[in-house]
Amino acid sequence: MNRSHPHLVDMFSIGRSSEGRPLYVLQIGKRSQSPKKAVWIDCGVHAREWIGPAFCQWFVREALHSYQYDSVMKRLMNQLNFYIMPVFNVDGYHFSWTTDRFWRKTRSKNAKYHCRGVDANRNWRVKWCEEGASSHPCDDTYCGPFPESEPEVKAVAKFLRKHKKRVKAYISIHAYAQMLLYPYSYKYATIPNFNCVESAAHNAVTALYSAYGVRYRYGPASTTLYVSSGSSMDWAYRNGIPYAFAFELRDTGYFGFLLPEALINPTCTETMRAVKTIASGLLNKCETRTHHLDRERYPYL
Repeated sequence: MNRSHPHLVDMFSIGRSSEGRPLYVLQIGKRSQSPKKAVWIDCGVHAREWIGPAFCQWFVREALHSYQYDSVMKRLMNQLNFYIMPVFNVDGYHFSWTTDRFWRKTRSKNAKYHCRGVDANRNWRVKWCEEGASSHPCDDTYCGPFPESEPEVKAVAKFLRKHKKRVKAYISIHAYAQMLLYPYSYKYATIPNFNCVESAAHNAVTALYSAYGVRYRYGPASTTLYVSSGSSMDWAYRNGIPYAFAFELRDTGYFGFLLPEALINPTCTETMRAVKTIASGLLNKCETRTHHLDRERYPYL
């Protein structure tokens, strides 16, 4: 893709994994003299969630192939840049293909324990290692020895900090549960720009549903899924990225992490609609007003 679409794609590495693999990011969008707003999308934070990397690859292919004939995609690529990280946890992903299909964490070594790896979605510097994360290296939700201990997390955090003035949306692709989540994960509270984010989530889920009638729940991660600390989405939001989302793609548990190959196409097709809707929303200014909370929907506030 990088070679065949040089006018729309720029591929670079933002660092190396703990096992020395390059951490590739693709910048997609029409070249521009003036700075453009940007959308970050990462896939494969958790190794066993294979539909994630499949979606990132799908997004790149679809965006480039449809640029000529799809007016929405053309507008998005002309006015925005997309930073796509096809495989965030590249060591863990490789390990899940070769050794343990259900591996979740990174593959970093621990000096005291034989257990390897850190949960790359509990390793961020936001309420690090509090509720919903484990301090034990053998647990699946191990938060790591310190925030950004994982070179993969550190590299992405550094890149986003560097570009935070332009990155307006952060999207992390996970599986499974059929949900679209937004902050906060670490506490039961309403984000200041709740109206805009809630509206963006509603529109995205509606667009997704229009493809095959698949229903997604949406809402704050803490109440819609569970409380967790040190997540990339909360970190992105706390670091000034106003639209921060985590998708939990198909399904709701029948296949779970073992989503069959035949469902890659429909899952990616519907998710593409949702992501395009979120990106399109960035081009329309959403006014954050003081909102009146729906007490029935959010009884904990």
